[in-house]
Amino acid sequence: MLQEVLQTKNELTFPISGTGSAGMETCLANLIEPGDEVVVCVAGVFGVRMCDIVERCGAHLIRVDAEWGHPIQPGQVREALKGRTPKLVAIVHAETSTGVLQPLEEISQLVHEAGSLFLVDAVTSLGGVEVRVDEWGIDALYSGTQKCLSAPPGLAPVTFSPRAVEIIGGRKSKVQSWYLDMTMVRKYWGAERFYHHTAPISMIYALYEALRLVLEEGLQNRFQRHRENHELLREGLSSLGFKFVVEPQYRLPELNAVCIPEGIEDLPSRRRLLNEFNIEIGGGLGAFAGKVWRIGLMGESCRKENVEALLSALKKVMG
Repeated sequence: MLQEVLQTKNELTFPISGTGSAGMETCLANLIEPGDEVVVCVAGVFGVRMCDIVERCGAHLIRVDAEWGHPIQPGQVREALKGRTPKLVAIVHAETSTGVLQPLEEISQLVHEAGSLFLVDAVTSLGGVEVRVDEWGIDALYSGTQKCLSAPPGLAPVTFSPRAVEIIGGRKSKVQSWYLDMTMVRKYWGAERFYHHTAPISMIYALYEALRLVLEEGLQNRFQRHRENHELLREGLSSLGFKFVVEPQYRLPELNAVCIPEGIEDLPSRRRLLNEFNIEIGGGLGAFAGKVWRIGLMGESCRKENVEALLSALKKVMG
């Protein structure tokens, strides 16, 4: 089922015992060795986190930065790849700190033309928007269970292409992390039943049921539901004076980043929403702290009645 949701035939596809950040570290730590060149595209908090892990792995980091609220442009990646063949290029598909949905196909083509691996963070995008691992030429991808899959947090689905698997198997040095070492973890999940750690079985049952519900609804129906409720929310927020951070063509349907209107206090307003209406919305992260609200419409919570309840509550809070 996980392969079907990821739209891949990769054999090495399963959930890591840990959150999305564990998935991030799994992919990077297993594919990178000390001294490798690695390009990381940074357009928000989670691109910065990838940079930190890359440096901890002893790799030479090459950053490609975009202004927060804007996507990475293919031309930036092309420029970064000139005259070099990095081990891999990493990028965030759905940047939850900014609300940007990053186009991937053109960048993937540039990465493969350079002979590099393409790594994608799909923590927030999987189950909410299209994620086509094989068609888009993604070599490694990680996600999380608690966003658009609507399972409890605690597992990180990962997938590796045959080329990525070959590179992991041909490492000259040990993987930096024992717990996340795919050369051992894959045996634990495989026919050998190699003991490695105690997997959170209840979480695996929960993920199984969540994936069943995703496929029962149908991927395209699910994506359409996210788009429709995003549009409903956008119309309501616009009528209340909110402006979106991101241009329409790059907006992430499941994470709506809006500028806090002048005269509205950030924390007191969010506290009222939580205490009086039992609605929690996220504050801004990093450079957006105190300036932006992040409103999630993810998975099973992405419903018309939830959008209407939020808009009604906002009207009362804003006076």
